This record gives sequence, structure tokens and C-alpha cells, in this order.
Amino acid sequence: MNQIISRRDFFDGIAVSALVSPAAARVTHGAPGHAETRQNAAYRPGGFTVRGDTSEALSVPHALRDGRFWIHADTPEPTGERYDLVVAGGGRSGISAAAEWLRRDPGAAVLVLDNHDETGGQARRDALRRRTREGRPDGVMCDAETFGTDTLVRLSAPGWADAAPIAERARRDLRMLHADPPDWFPRLSAEEKQERLAALTYSEFLLRVCGVHPDVERFCRTMPCREWAYDTRAFGAIDAWASGYPGFGGLGLDRDKPSRLNSPSVRQEWPANAGGERVAAPPDDRARLRMSSPVVFARDGARAATVGYFDGHQVMTVEAGSVILACWSAVIPYLVPELPDDQRRALRSAVRVPLLHATVRVRDARAWRRLGVRRVRWTGAYWGFCEFEPPATVHLLATPCRSELGPGAGAAAGRRELVRTPYGRLEHTIRDQLARLLGPAGFDPAADIEAITVDRWGHANAPEYCRPWHPFYPDGPFPSDLARRRFGRIAIAGSDSAPVGRADAAAAAALRAVEELAR
Repeated sequence: MNQIISRRDFFDGIAVSALVSPAAARVTHGAPGHAETRQNAAYRPGGFTVRGDTSEALSVPHALRDGRFWIHADTPEPTGERYDLVVAGGGRSGISAAAEWLRRDPGAAVLVLDNHDETGGQARRDALRRRTREGRPDGVMCDAETFGTDTLVRLSAPGWADAAPIAERARRDLRMLHADPPDWFPRLSAEEKQERLAALTYSEFLLRVCGVHPDVERFCRTMPCREWAYDTRAFGAIDAWASGYPGFGGLGLDRDKPSRLNSPSVRQEWPANAGGERVAAPPDDRARLRMSSPVVFARDGARAATVGYFDGHQVMTVEAGSVILACWSAVIPYLVPELPDDQRRALRSAVRVPLLHATVRVRDARAWRRLGVRRVRWTGAYWGFCEFEPPATVHLLATPCRSELGPGAGAAAGRRELVRTPYGRLEHTIRDQLARLLGPAGFDPAADIEAITVDRWGHANAPEYCRPWHPFYPDGPFPSDLARRRFGRIAIAGSDSAPVGRADAAAAAALRAVEELAR
């Protein structure tokens, strides 16, 4: 009973778990808002760091969601501070909103609040996404999780399909998809073919339309994970066609322009439309930043809005002439319960997709040079993609989404599993997979790994309307139009309000929110 319990621990359920035995805490580990913080907080190996959506960062939002926060919180205490603008969210959208407000009004008083301990949010993830999509994988690890054995297939090698540990018929099907696929819909017009593709996932296209061996679908399953954070069981066939995936060459579709049925990101990234992403404004030193200070409510008023945030011990309040909520849309109904019911439902429908990014500092690059590949896609292991960055850094991505359930339900299920995943397992899987990949080239994880940093984003990629999951796309009406509706002095930003998964969507949403409040 000598363990120190912080105020924040009450909101993450640790006050309850502290009363049980260590063995019981281990058994109940990972239950939402319960022993997850306690167990992971005890995990402190040398050279292993977790950032992003840590237990500490999520404790208050989860307590609000579960109805536990106000049971333990004291009466809010006014700070006496008044700002022209208060922004909830210190990520790309929140920082852009603050910078744009100060550009229009250089003398304004601006406060940015965030539940994380640093600004920038997922800008690191966005930077990795930009880098990894510049080059396709040059290797595929057909792993034991999928095929019962680990076999590295070097895609630059002649006849690479023959090296895959798959059935002989699957090899023939794989070669056919890449080299000479037929017209699967010979009697349909181009528009009808696109409609047919829009009704299918890529996995369904491979299995139902192409009739390939199941090993082919398993070999291709993780292809979209590094960009979309879910696999081909959730990735639409219409976007797979636009992304150059194998199997569509015989359809005769126009490659000069995207289909109207392609998702917004695919359409915007089409070569003819590519004009570079909108760059978010850097943090403005005139804005006051308060990290580890999650917003717990925002109330509109006759003369000013009131914003409450938790400073780790007490709920503090400030007054604001305007408020921009640049946080996850799904949390906004808990911050502004006065919103109309239809708007609250629309906000809750924005389910973000979880993602993990690991940065591993290795002693040297000799094993990678001997291996002869730089970017490797795994077919079923926990970390689905790894890339070597000279001189001595390895990046890994993991996508916990349960893709077989679809991007929305799968993201929610994957996030629940991620909360239950001990930090120790994250470290173990990184070391294990690098040993399996690089061990034959002389890599020893115990000696050759110097440090590991994991960015854990339970709420990573913004949701994006796409076929076949959103039949109202592209004609509308869209839930996001209702979700981002201004509420008095409160405007809603964030990439969820676009909703587009591209990194620049957050900056564009911030500019829109500032413009709404300026009218």
C-alpha cells in the first residue's frame, strides 16, 4: 500500500488496480481504463521508449468516454485567463489553426492545449508515410504466421514467384496477375467495370473474380498496410486498381485519370493531380502551449466560451472568444454534450485507424547489405513492414486493425487489442522479427540493437470515405458535413472533419475552421 497514486491514475482506473495483488493486475492487464497503465508503467527496460498515445495521454479521454472522469474530478477552478482563441489539439491541425489565427491577428492571445507531452501529434508518422510510399518493397517475407515458415522473396530476382512458399498453382496465378490478366468483365462498359470494382474489396476481387489460389490472396494481403493501416480485406478493389495492384491490366480502363469512385486520397495523389501536400504551419512562438493538458469540456456562452482542461491534478478553466476543437472527432461529443443529437452521432462515426511506428537504432548496416534488400513487407507477422534507412536506422510499421471486419469496425477492434498489448510484447516482436529477417546475414538482436522507440497511435489515420464501405460516396450526403458544423463560438477542425487520410487534410481543416469563426 506504499505505492504512490497520482490524480491521473484515478482517471485510468489505477486507484482500483492498486488495491489488488500484482498477480491479479497481470491477469486483468489491458482492460480499457484499468490495469494497462500500471503494467506498462512498470516496464522500463534500457533503450526502449514508447511515445504517442501512451497510457498517460489516453487516461483522461478514456475516463471521459467511460463516464468515470467527473466521478473523481473536483470542481473546476478558474485561472482568470482570457484568450482570443483556445485550440484543443496540438497536432498538425491545431498548430495550423493557431498559426493562421495569428497571421490574421498578430496581437491575438492564443492557447493550445493537448493531452500528449509534445506538439506535432502524428507528424512523425506522416513523415514516415511520405518516405515509405516513395519506393515499393524490394522484398516480401512470407512469414511463418502465414505460410508456416519464413522465406524471404527478393522481388528483383528473376522468377521471384518461384521462390515463394506457396502452391504451384498459386505461383502460376501470381505470374498471370502480374503479366497477363484477362478482361474479367468483357461485356461491361468502362463505367460498369468501375462500379463492379467499387463493390468489392481487393481480397474479394482476387478470390471471387480472378478465382486465384488462396495462397495468392494471403501473399498479397498486406500490400496496402503501410499507407492505409489496413489490409486487402478492407481495401477497395477500385483503389487497388488505381494504385497499380496486379490483376487489372486486362480491363482496359483509362489510366490517364482516376475514377470518380476512387477515395479522396487516391484521387488527390493521382500523378496528374499531384501538386504536393499542403504544408502545416510551424508552431508560432506567440501561441502559448500547454502539453499534458487534455481538454475536458468546452461551453459556449453569451460573452465568451469556457474551456476546461486537466493539468494533472485539477480541472482548470479559461475563457475564450473563440474555440477550435482540432482533436479526434469521436471525443468531441464528450467535450460539448450540448451538441444536437444528429451532430453527436455523426462525430462518433469517425473511427480512426490504429498504427504503430518503431524506430530502431542498430550498431551497423552490415547485415542489411548482406541481405540485399532495403524495404521488406511481411505477410502476416505483427510488424508488417520494415525499412532500412542509412546509416544505421530501421523503421517498422504495425497495423493492428482487424481488417476482416472492415476499416471502421476493424479499427475499433484493433484498438481494443492494442490497449491490451503489453509494451514487453512490442519489444519482443521487434527483436524477434529482425532476428528472423537478418539473422541469416549475421544479425544478433541482443548485440546489434542499441535503442528502440515506439510511437503508439491508437487513433492514427483519419477515417476516409471509400468504396465498398460507404455506399453514399462519392455523391453524398456525408456525415462529416454534419459533424463539422459550427456550434456558436466553437468550430471543429482536424482531419476527421475532412475526412481525408492525407497529411495535408488536417491543415486544410484548420484553415476552414478559422475562416468560419472569422465570418
